[in-house]
Amino acid sequence: VQLQASGGGLVQAGASLRLSCAVSGGTFTNQAMGWFRQAPGKEREFVAGINWSGALTRYGDSVKGRFIISRDNLKNTHYLQMNSLKPEDTAVYYCAVSEGSTVMAMIYEYDYWGQGTQVTVSS
Repeated sequence: VQLQASGGGLVQAGASLRLSCAVSGGTFTNQAMGWFRQAPGKEREFVAGINWSGALTRYGDSVKGRFIISRDNLKNTHYLQMNSLKPEDTAVYYCAVSEGSTVMAMIYEYDYWGQGTQVTVSS
């Protein structure tokens, strides 16, 4: 299983970015997917999760109302639309896939991880 995250970059505060995570090596239409992030010197934290169908989502408190997670099961891809970005959103963002089907929010609940994509938000 391979996860390829893309879409990161350097933007100014208030801008938007969309991250993508393409999953290969199997079919993951029945698995939950998610995004985490890790800033320098900090622990990896939950950003957003989505269940197998896309009907259920969950967000970390710091991104609620600004980020939107979605998925396209035909493409084995999930996305993170990030709006109103803040400097504190600066981190390496990791996508992940769980063997479970419901929304997952804990690191240990995910089984496969991407390599991470850097998001830097300048003030």
